[in-house]
Amino acid sequence: MKKNLFVAASYVLVAALSSFCSLFLYSCLALPPQSKLDELSQLIEERYVEEPDMAALEDAAASAMVKATADRWSYYISAADYDKHMEQVENAYVGVGITIQKAEEDAGFLIIAVAAGGPAEEAGFLPGDLLIAVEDEDVRGWSTTEVSAVVKGEEGTFVQMTVLRQGDHRNITVERRQVLTPVAEYEMLEGNVGLVTIVNFDERCAQETIDAIETLRKNGAQKLIFDVRHNPGGYAHEMVEILDYLLPEGDLFRMVDSRGRESVDTSDANCLEIPMAVLVNSGSYSAAEFFAAALQEYDAALILGEPTSGKGYYQNTFRLSDGSAVALSVGKYYTPQGKSLEGVGIQPDIQVEVDEETANAIYYGTLESARDPYILRALEAMGN
Repeated sequence: MKKNLFVAASYVLVAALSSFCSLFLYSCLALPPQSKLDELSQLIEERYVEEPDMAALEDAAASAMVKATADRWSYYISAADYDKHMEQVENAYVGVGITIQKAEEDAGFLIIAVAAGGPAEEAGFLPGDLLIAVEDEDVRGWSTTEVSAVVKGEEGTFVQMTVLRQGDHRNITVERRQVLTPVAEYEMLEGNVGLVTIVNFDERCAQETIDAIETLRKNGAQKLIFDVRHNPGGYAHEMVEILDYLLPEGDLFRMVDSRGRESVDTSDANCLEIPMAVLVNSGSYSAAEFFAAALQEYDAALILGEPTSGKGYYQNTFRLSDGSAVALSVGKYYTPQGKSLEGVGIQPDIQVEVDEETANAIYYGTLESARDPYILRALEAMGN
């Protein structure tokens, strides 16, 4: 009897173990296979002869994945670069409000601009000052990036900088605060022509551009030139707001997302009826191109310069779990007449060609308006 019970119990145990093993084997077989990236990451982490920097590997892999889409407009933003990216699109940064340029022979850093109303202006910095030390540490011989990194810091903190002014050493302590980067700058040219330079179409672009136009008109401007050379584009809604101010009733801009859904921005009947021109070059991208294209298609402005870059896709920025991000093309842009500019750009009504020296001066903003071939050609075309 006991033997029979033992045998029976053994059968039950074997059956149970068989069922467990079957379930275990099924579970193992049911697990999804590792992706190639996971497999490679695990292999490097476990078998590579040195200690790998896994964060650097992930950044490189993520960047390569985005590049492999073969879309020249999509890009990866590392966690370390994300704050800098946001400073650009917000046209604001935490710092003191100076623009520096490395002086010759490692003499220091020339302060070429001081932001109006910024902390540096309040503290007494002047264009032409030569920055030679930060927090009593000599920065001559440093790179511009290195100096900028120590000058910037947390909002509300202070930094001491030493400058040379007409041979005198001056120690100036200044508070780090949020500094707004100008988006639209303006000046009055000869013949009552207003020049509006739009740096980008990111935060505050529409308001600053419209304010610039209205200030120029109050000061007697009867014609306008818009300069969007080397303008990388920005937010579509900022561009649309300016076009709505300038153009009569009608379509302004079309967008079609990755699922084929179309949206169209339109203008009301109010418009600005004065002669206008737009300056473009190969460095005019995205919203800068579509701004010029809309004015061209409405016959509202002459377009002068070089063919533009030809960007017809728009991107959304997606934040990833580690603080990095990807700007991914998720749709297409079209002009009011439904034309794509992807790979084509816009052709100017009047071509303007310049030599390399002049082109560099335009890029770095060191060429006076009175000597700028683009502006001079626009004034001529507008009858000035």
